[in-house]
Amino acid sequence: MFFIPGELISIVTFPGVIVHEFAHMLFCKIRKVAVFDACYFRVGNPAGYVIHENTNNFTSTFLVAMGPFIVNTALCLLICLPAYMPMEFFGIQHPLSYFLIWLGVSIGMHAIPSNQDANNVYQQAKEQLKKKNLLAIIYFPLIGLIYIFNLLRFFWADVIYGVAIGIGIPKLIFG
Repeated sequence: MFFIPGELISIVTFPGVIVHEFAHMLFCKIRKVAVFDACYFRVGNPAGYVIHENTNNFTSTFLVAMGPFIVNTALCLLICLPAYMPMEFFGIQHPLSYFLIWLGVSIGMHAIPSNQDANNVYQQAKEQLKKKNLLAIIYFPLIGLIYIFNLLRFFWADVIYGVAIGIGIPKLIFG
């Protein structure tokens, strides 16, 4: 396994970074959470961000944090599927298909919430567990999975996720 700097990966997969931050922004708007600043893409760490108000509404916190998982995963599948079909069924090796696969996988790679997103939800989830909030009960184990996944990014877990969603699912369904 070889190491590629995160900034280079962000540049190559910039559509995923942009969609990730857009998803945060989208759920902030849907849930009426005030946004103070946003950067959809930059070369640096982090590659993008959305700074928003803290809310005591657990559902809002959950949706803003998980927005990228929902949006990026769905877009990855929706973009890759039309590219996969002609390649798989008709053997058409068109540059547009390869472009769409790159675009979809790039978006899918950035679906997993950051540790900061997980921390935001974790703080409220602890309190909501005491109140037996069903969403908090469901989400609490997922926080651990997010932390583990983010550690595994070093071993290309984000690429594996993007490829699994963008190519693996269409292959399972239609292959």
